Amino acid sequence: MPHTLDALTTGQVTEWTATQAVRETACLAVEDRGEVDALLADRLPALSARQARDAAWGAACRLDPASAVRRRAKAVNDRFVSVRPAPDTMTYLSALLPVQDGVACYAALKAAASSAQASGDLRGRGQVMADTLVERLTGTAASVRIGDRGGSLEVQPATESASAPEVVEVHLVMTDAALFTGDTEPAFLSDDAASGSNPAADLIPAQAARELVRHAGTVFLRRLYTDPQSGQLVAMESGRRCFDGNLRRLLIRRDGTCRTPWCDAPIRHVDHVLDHASGGPTSLDNGQGLCERCNQTKNLPGWSAETTGSGRHPGGSHVVRTTTPTGHTYDSTAPPVLPSRTRGATTTVVELACFQEWLGHVIDAA
Repeated sequence: MPHTLDALTTGQVTEWTATQAVRETACLAVEDRGEVDALLADRLPALSARQARDAAWGAACRLDPASAVRRRAKAVNDRFVSVRPAPDTMTYLSALLPVQDGVACYAALKAAASSAQASGDLRGRGQVMADTLVERLTGTAASVRIGDRGGSLEVQPATESASAPEVVEVHLVMTDAALFTGDTEPAFLSDDAASGSNPAADLIPAQAARELVRHAGTVFLRRLYTDPQSGQLVAMESGRRCFDGNLRRLLIRRDGTCRTPWCDAPIRHVDHVLDHASGGPTSLDNGQGLCERCNQTKNLPGWSAETTGSGRHPGGSHVVRTTTPTGHTYDSTAPPVLPSRTRGATTTVVELACFQEWLGHVIDAA
């Protein structure tokens, strides 16, 4: 991959970004790897490590779908759970899962945290998610609770916790050709975008996506309108003060992860590029998805942001320019809704909400 090597040796990309691009093409023949390298040559310096990985993996799925499916099947066989000690009498419990299972697990825990906080629970989001994980895996309540945000520790005996079956919703973004005609364009799997982006979200081969839809209990389909040149979602306006409803979903779908350059953190806040107090409208063009830290940093003295490119005209890209207190400027371009799509692709893109019944264990969807 000479273009990737050149970008690395000239300092245009980091070693980790180059590694991500190279690793995702390891299953391809030399000729196909060269084609992916040429496709990424102009884009690679502007991509974060995760975006480079997604672009390379998506291209690999299109060039050699059979190899991508075999690679995924082998990876599924390697699933496991591990535990290792952590400081202060804690442990790290880790699970390597297929993406649809990981997304569903995280979505269920995140929904439980949001519900608990809305009802006045004083635990933090992470604490609720950890306690819910223990309760659903063991059938008993977590033995240690943090009573308030001040850090008071309450130890209580484990009790039986009857958990009723729950419905988990996962979302697939894929082209209509991949859904209905057997096309090889990979799909993007995540949970409902209205609650923020999911760090477990990922691209999956088209065949795996069709299997997920086939085995889902209930499926709802929503068509997404994208620009044929840039692949970005088209505009939607709102007269409300806050980004909510379908406009919020659309923004999070468009941006994928935090829009701050090279920050791949999950989206937690949907923010006005030009502050609402300064006259900024609540619109797709003036909106961006940010992680909590970047949104708070953006409001510090000396920081500013503006939209320099709009996705409203054909072939246009949504570009946000951020200026730091030192006077440096950085541009962030919204990625295509499917990272592997090439310019000029006019295929219709659809989003499917697939519902599975949660029975105290991960869903068995594919």
